Amino acid sequence: MTYDLLIGQRGHSSWSLRGWLPFAVFGIDVAVQKTRMYSDVFDAQIAAFGGAGTVPVVKTPQGGVLTDSIAIAWHLAEEFPDKHLLPAASKDRADALSLIAEMHSGFGGLRDACPMNLYTGWANFQTPPDVRSDLDRIDTIWSRALERSGGPFLYGDYTLADASYAPVATRIATYGLSVSTTAQTYVRTHLAQSDFRRWRAMSLAEGPELPQYCMPLERSPFPAPPAFDSRPLDTGTPENDLCPYSGLPVTHLAEIGGRVFGFCNAFCRDKTVADAAAWPAFMRIYGS
Repeated sequence: MTYDLLIGQRGHSSWSLRGWLPFAVFGIDVAVQKTRMYSDVFDAQIAAFGGAGTVPVVKTPQGGVLTDSIAIAWHLAEEFPDKHLLPAASKDRADALSLIAEMHSGFGGLRDACPMNLYTGWANFQTPPDVRSDLDRIDTIWSRALERSGGPFLYGDYTLADASYAPVATRIATYGLSVSTTAQTYVRTHLAQSDFRRWRAMSLAEGPELPQYCMPLERSPFPAPPAFDSRPLDTGTPENDLCPYSGLPVTHLAEIGGRVFGFCNAFCRDKTVADAAAWPAFMRIYGS
């Protein structure tokens, strides 16, 4: 039983990230298709998929269409109760639903002033009053949940509430926004989370950064966890004959951690170069 998911560019589409994370974190089978925001084909591709002008869009195995990230979340929570996409305790579950809905309908100041950009950090961002107000509210609700649960995620284990706020965590990190120590720890937890790391690695591999998301600010490094020293290669002798992801013969090479490995296509190579440690299939051959 496989779902079909249509997303925009991974490096910029925060709603696509919210739509994808529940599938990835909770091991729900999904086939991902991509469209390009701000392109001539964007509207037509969404319409052909059954959507309503925005991403993400999901086709269910039963033939239904979910045209909004909150609808995707509610549907998956109902369809897969054994996967515990929401907290088990009734009080926590109600709180999580409220936090998800507040994210879905609120924090417009933060979203407008600080668009998601996984390609870069920005230095010397001056926080407007409406963004400061959003951050104070976010800090309050995060701190309340984390102090009650003990972390590392809002309700201890990862839930849909964390998926909803993952793009907020990236904004706080990217723009160097001021929040409490508790909230900063939660932000770092998101940046280190394995599925988010794979999403960002794929965004860097698919590129490029869209000019619509360029800010009139000095760039700084994206605050990612430390990664292997890696680069693509044109020639070399790889340690492996088959791609660690597809099992197909290797055609593209990369130097990773001072060693040469092969991959079946440029995307497999480039997502590994972006963050090799995020990919268990690669790390199995790296450690062998």
